Amino acid sequence: MGCFTFQITIMLQPKRSKHRKQQKGRIRGVAKRGTSISFGTYALKALEPIWLTNRQIEAARQSMTRAMKREGNVWIRIFPDKIITRKPLEVRMGKGKGNPEFWAAVVEPGRILFECDGVTEATAKEAMELAAQKLPIKTKFVIRRDLQA
Repeated sequence: MGCFTFQITIMLQPKRSKHRKQQKGRIRGVAKRGTSISFGTYALKALEPIWLTNRQIEAARQSMTRAMKREGNVWIRIFPDKIITRKPLEVRMGKGKGNPEFWAAVVEPGRILFECDGVTEATAKEAMELAAQKLPIKTKFVIRRDLQA
């Protein structure tokens, strides 16, 4: 009998960062960049501000590729580069900042989250709706402007 060791690899996280802990910050206003479709034909746009965790992004990506039956291309337009810290349960206030828990992407309203191409509009819409169900915010299915005419 062999000994099995499972190592959970987090796909979306920076290889290295300058600081171990970050300040919280606030998400105010709308996205100034990343608001137009650049790579694909269809996209999923965020309508609310949120910190999307690496797990949420990965879950949405998996459901999208599964719905598209691995046809076409998928682009992830956000990257979790903000470290979120947490203090353990039932710990009193003070005694410094908590330990790093997970990575998150700062998403402003209007930001393109995912793009896809190489599939029909119906397939893309269904795949994006399944991906949107995995995300805790309101989103919108958008089509590239030059293809709407």
